[in-house]
Amino acid sequence: MDKEIIVRLHSRFEDVVCKHAESGVEYWCARDLQTLLGYARWDNFAKVVDKAITACINTGYEPKDHFADLTKMVDLGSGAKREIKDIALTRYACYLIAQNGDPSKDQIAFAQTYFAVQTRKQEIIEKRLAEAERVSARRRLTRSEKELSGIIFDRLQENESFGRIRSRGDRALFGGRTTRDMKGKLGVPKGRALADFLPTITIKAKDFANEITNFNIKQNDLHTEPPITDEHVRNNREVRKLLVDRGIVPEALPAAEDAKKVERRLVSEQKKLPKQVEHFESDTETGN
Repeated sequence: MDKEIIVRLHSRFEDVVCKHAESGVEYWCARDLQTLLGYARWDNFAKVVDKAITACINTGYEPKDHFADLTKMVDLGSGAKREIKDIALTRYACYLIAQNGDPSKDQIAFAQTYFAVQTRKQEIIEKRLAEAERVSARRRLTRSEKELSGIIFDRLQENESFGRIRSRGDRALFGGRTTRDMKGKLGVPKGRALADFLPTITIKAKDFANEITNFNIKQNDLHTEPPITDEHVRNNREVRKLLVDRGIVPEALPAAEDAKKVERRLVSEQKKLPKQVEHFESDTETGN
């Protein structure tokens, strides 16, 4: 395909991107995409959309999440307006439409690459955001545990109590399973912290329970181990109840990737995202 055509098509595809006012989510209108992909008649383009919806279903996704019905007003040329049906399309929906379009059209060939790259960009971004959220949650948990340890030492003047109190809290959070039990279940390497291999939701649960304990120790002026332990156990038990009521059983969740490994990867890949996308785009254009 001629480079000038590619540049022109890229500009046109970027120009018609819409954004939802509240969520900021990007979408394309099917009527706009029809023109961009070289379809003169809506009836012909609608058949391609139907094939894309079928493909969406076959891949296990809910079509309504990617093909949303909408209506808009169009000018009739005489000052009058008429309401017509349209469809709001996600990147993935556009990608499926391009894959089911007429491959002889230059516009379709371009769109297949364009939306493949756009979808891949989004996947990379979402993955990195999820990893960054987990690393951030793990850091917050470290801070709340350090604060709890400091408060306990200040009140009890010895270091062993923190380990006992934290262990009792884990037992309450994990439905009677000890820290050692959970390490064995999740395959945590010897000498490593359980929290490094917990999913984000559980890390946040532990952090939340710690923060309540830290607050109430100071608020209620607790100075001995039994009431501090009771406070921490009660908070972990209540957090567990909240999770279980929402269908989340902490001890049943699978192990997550080592948080320290994820953190190292995020640091090393901080400047690699553009290169990853360029590499994917190159592979897509060459059919690799």
